[in-house]
Amino acid sequence: MENFFDSDQCRSYMTQLTDRVRWGSEIIKIWGKEIVTNRKIAWYADAGKSYTYSGSTFFPTQWNGVLLQLKRRVEEYAKIKFNSVLLNKYPNGGVGMGWHSDDEKELGIDPIIASLSFGANRDFIFKHKTNKNLRNVKINLKSGSLLLMLGSTQHYWKHSLPKRLKVKEPRINLTFRNILEP
Repeated sequence: MENFFDSDQCRSYMTQLTDRVRWGSEIIKIWGKEIVTNRKIAWYADAGKSYTYSGSTFFPTQWNGVLLQLKRRVEEYAKIKFNSVLLNKYPNGGVGMGWHSDDEKELGIDPIIASLSFGANRDFIFKHKTNKNLRNVKINLKSGSLLLMLGSTQHYWKHSLPKRLKVKEPRINLTFRNILEP
């Protein structure tokens, strides 16, 4: 959904998120090697809702006011309650995210993920995991847009945020999700 937030709200939230989120560096394991990514990340969640992916476990930071505002607005629209959010901050289009699915066991069988974007417009691409005859699906995620990934999306599709070297502005993405009980 484009324009989930208007341009003034987007600028305000971009500033608030930049200033009020406890950003950290991300270290992931790819083929046994530890790599520090060029994006910054943050994990906010209800107590006890840790999240593990790419060989790293993230322990929750307590929700702050701006994240609770955004969470409530997304929940109201999606008619779903979320207990966690993963934030990614990309400094520019030279930093992206490779092909992956959000299919970790703690997300359950059919995870629902609400993806909220602020800052630079970026392409977001889906490709089918097994059927190479299906075309990739490209969505231009604009500042203030909300994308809901529902049902079996994570079973059948991978997604990525490709690098776009001409993009000079930063982008912040929030993916609201539910971590199940162990």
